[in-house]
Amino acid sequence: MYERCQPEHTLLYKLIEQYYPAFVSHLATQNRSLPKYVQNEFEEYLKCGMLSHGFLRVCCQCCHHERLVAFSCKRRGFCPSCCGKRMTENAALLVDTVLPHQPMRQWVLSVPFPLRLLFASQPQVMGKALKIVYRVIAAFLIRKSGYNHKSARTGAVTLISV
Repeated sequence: MYERCQPEHTLLYKLIEQYYPAFVSHLATQNRSLPKYVQNEFEEYLKCGMLSHGFLRVCCQCCHHERLVAFSCKRRGFCPSCCGKRMTENAALLVDTVLPHQPMRQWVLSVPFPLRLLFASQPQVMGKALKIVYRVIAAFLIRKSGYNHKSARTGAVTLISV
């Protein structure tokens, strides 16, 4: 049964709701501001899942029970609910329509924050790093399977989550 996630009860929401306005004011006193896309990310997150910022009224055709479903922010930053939905949708799309029915292995690469900042500001560096990671993983899998580079083929799908 559907239940609203109630983001206003999470620690992340409480922290942002409490400290974000003071942070913006502090920056303003220094004649500084956050980039507009960052401001939008925070402001939309604070509206995500909140009935007071919009909702759909959904009615079951069988029993006529009604629910209110709050709008989501659909942002790419730090909203756990929207990031989780996006991750699930992408995985379903890949499994159902893109990837062949072959044995697969998932690898997750987490990079330190200084590298994340570098990759965000210079995407071509991230591309080069991902090529190296792919070559290492492919060589490992080929070697473990008992094949060689001439007789085996590997592939990869890279999803970058922020």
